[in-house]
Amino acid sequence: MTSTVPPTLFTEPAPDERLKRAATALEEANFGVEILDDAAGARARVEHLIPEGATVFTGASETLRLSGIDEDINGSGRYESVKARSSSMDRATQVAEIWRMIACPDVIVGSVHAVTETGSLVTASASGSQLPGYAGAAARAIWVVGAQKVVPDLSTALSRVENHCLPLENERAMQAYGVPSALNRMLILNAEPHPGRGTVLLLREAIGF
Repeated sequence: MTSTVPPTLFTEPAPDERLKRAATALEEANFGVEILDDAAGARARVEHLIPEGATVFTGASETLRLSGIDEDINGSGRYESVKARSSSMDRATQVAEIWRMIACPDVIVGSVHAVTETGSLVTASASGSQLPGYAGAAARAIWVVGAQKVVPDLSTALSRVENHCLPLENERAMQAYGVPSALNRMLILNAEPHPGRGTVLLLREAIGF
């Protein structure tokens, strides 16, 4: 896929009118949407949205890492962290149990690679670990999304994933794991069948990639 859009479309925060168009379309598709000023606001809002003691899985996300939300969930002790628990489990003998924990937490928190002004959420993954929870297996889902991820339509969203996000994730994966990433799995959420399950926190600032 060759990008036919200006590169700045993928890096500059979308203005308020575009955020509002995306928010309206998402709400019409049964997603809860809140437009917040910045990552600090999202951090406070996530803490409010997740009941203390809930079982929570955080999808791999630079947005969560940079905002401090990942550490709040996995290091604060306020919640039952799936990542903390699974890190001590045997990947060879307990893999099925780990996948069940990852797929079906009380709450999954993460981000997506693109939000369209027509009301779709688009994300990709090399392992797929966050996708079952996003798609519906988790009782609740919360996505924190920087304004630079808002794009006009689905074709632009797919271009953003392949031409912008993948190179950056490749670089991160090589530094962290010594292997490149890959677009092995992709998820497009066009609507939420269960109103109240999914919440999108749209930020006015750019964060993550």
